[in-house]
Amino acid sequence: MRILLIEDEPKVSSFIGRGLSAERYAVDTAVDGLSGMELGQTYHYDLIILDLMLPKISGEEVLRLIRRKNTTVPVLVLTARDGLQDKLGIFEAGADDYLTKPFAFAELLARVKALLRRGPVNRASSIHVDDLELDRLSQQVKRAGKRVDLTSKEYALLEYLMSNAGRVLSRTMIIEHVWDQSFDGITNIVDVYVRHLRSKIDSSHNRKLIRTIRGVGYAINDAGEN
Repeated sequence: MRILLIEDEPKVSSFIGRGLSAERYAVDTAVDGLSGMELGQTYHYDLIILDLMLPKISGEEVLRLIRRKNTTVPVLVLTARDGLQDKLGIFEAGADDYLTKPFAFAELLARVKALLRRGPVNRASSIHVDDLELDRLSQQVKRAGKRVDLTSKEYALLEYLMSNAGRVLSRTMIIEHVWDQSFDGITNIVDVYVRHLRSKIDSSHNRKLIRTIRGVGYAINDAGEN
């Protein structure tokens, strides 16, 4: 796994870089927004860790510029600002997660591993799998042109499955993405919600889209795919 770290504070950069290298990640570093933006737009990274307060170009601007070319790479933002409007601005710019300074390396590592397990994210405003359509702007779902009414958790689960169409997602991955990070319930809840989705998405159609991967988890595919 290759990670880009964009951080101008030498001590923080060294602290994070050494820790991630010890965990066997390949780490490239940039000390200002301009060089970070150039690296992020030139090379493929599995994850970008981005400080907001950077010289030359701000971290938020770097994020917007990277997102114009790469909409899928996970981005973890580091910030000293923890106000609600600051957080909303971070996510609107395209961040996947944020960590408020100061932080423990163990927490950073946990966020990094969670984002890497989730993998690239499909940020298109609408997603299609076979004749199933999910519109992120209106949060409406249709199958074969007919609207499907979902609860908020059913919608979140379906969005995660469709954003990762063709990829097998474990119950743990689904729990970490769809439910609150502090959720410590049994993973059986995933099976319950998948049954709810199937009853609304697949039950009245010959072509079934949601697949169970026995002993692993779930995936959603076009009906013609194995």
